Amino acid sequence: MTARCIMVLGTSSGAGKSWLATALCRWYANQGLKVAPFKAQNMSNNARVVATPAGEYGEIGSAQYFQALAARAVPDVRMNPLLLKPEADTRSQVVLLGQVSHELSQLPWRERSQRVWPQIAQALDELRAENDVVVIEGAGSPAEINLSSSDVVNMRVARHAGARCLLVADIDRGGAFAHLYGTWALLPEGERTLIQGFVLNKFRGDASLLAPAPELLQERTGVPVVATIPMQYGHGLPEEDGLYEGSLRAAPGAGRIHTRVAIVAYPRVSNLDEFAPLQSAGGVAVTWARSPAELAGCDWVILPGSKATAADLSWLRAQGLDGAIAAHAAAGGRVLGVCGGLQMLGEALIDTVGVDGNGPGLGLLPLVTSFEAKKTVRSTRARFGDVQGAWQALAGVEVLGYEIHHGQTAQHPAMAAKGDVARELIPGLAWQNPAGNVLGVYLHGLLENASVLQALLGGSAQTLDAAFERMAQGVGQWFDPSFLKI
Repeated sequence: MTARCIMVLGTSSGAGKSWLATALCRWYANQGLKVAPFKAQNMSNNARVVATPAGEYGEIGSAQYFQALAARAVPDVRMNPLLLKPEADTRSQVVLLGQVSHELSQLPWRERSQRVWPQIAQALDELRAENDVVVIEGAGSPAEINLSSSDVVNMRVARHAGARCLLVADIDRGGAFAHLYGTWALLPEGERTLIQGFVLNKFRGDASLLAPAPELLQERTGVPVVATIPMQYGHGLPEEDGLYEGSLRAAPGAGRIHTRVAIVAYPRVSNLDEFAPLQSAGGVAVTWARSPAELAGCDWVILPGSKATAADLSWLRAQGLDGAIAAHAAAGGRVLGVCGGLQMLGEALIDTVGVDGNGPGLGLLPLVTSFEAKKTVRSTRARFGDVQGAWQALAGVEVLGYEIHHGQTAQHPAMAAKGDVARELIPGLAWQNPAGNVLGVYLHGLLENASVLQALLGGSAQTLDAAFERMAQGVGQWFDPSFLKI
């Protein structure tokens, strides 16, 4: 078996590559084909835990995890062999085939490519040998000519796979035809032939007004516009990066609003995709909060994960959000901290190995976190114990999720000696304050459990599988099936 490859490239980040690749994964799977997704290199702090061929756990980008589910395939570290997790503007943690590589993390960007390309090529070749179709996603733009010499994710992959490439532009931003032509024109002549079709994504308006631009573009390039995809509101697939600046606004669910949730969006926030169910749950309004004013009137405050907990906690204080969160908790409002958010809720962060940094916590839970060099990465199933107070509905609820953290959290010894302890709800994973309104968990994916949404909100969110099916149905409408034929 040698899979045919179709590759989704974009004129820019945010053009819709991940969304279209996911839709194509389900469309091809629905044709009775064995399908796998692939993205050679992803840069994102949204990651999922999957099993490795060696029987361990490793990390891949969330987008490839969802694409695997859409393809009805078991998520595999080979589907995203290189994951870069930004820790600062000029520094990322490098994850190769699911495992953190400290050596690669120290190398300059351009020096990594020759070190990682053999593993990337092998992963792609293995997936091609096991499947009928591999849907490949590029990154950013293939015309980033400043990086072309060290490319391991765009045209180098396309050439290696002999992929039929689609080039996607976000027409809602304006300038889409210039973006398509400029990207095509900047590619070397030998790579232009791999671009088989242009796609206009996020279209709103009268389609007849597009003429004669698609025809003129084809005259200049020889490449047809093979699909115009309407703007997809509420499509149900989490954003690859979890949060775009344009989405920093309330996103109410259907029906009467009964729960207002403010999720604190600090600079190095991670795994925001796990909160997508809240945005599609009926009666829930979600706000991405970066100021105290955006916490006003909310019922829940969520402190999500962070790739730089100490730095994000300093940022939170600089915005005055620490006082707003403390006031919300003092008034009996619900506070939920997940992973890095849990660590922030404690009394202190202690880092003796140079992983994250030291600093005082928010003091809402009598806990202390110590960072370790070895990262905990695993899938976890657990059951809540005797939950009290505002989160009492979670008592006895079984949950499935995943852990990705360097920190290890425990009771603050001096406070515990004086009788000030947090109620431990799941050993080593979940605690709440004595008043019962502040809850901290290490388990990512908590709100992706239907049992949790039912217990806390009395309802459910649309399922990912239903979203995949709608996306695949759209592919059948927007594309000429003969173009997608393998």
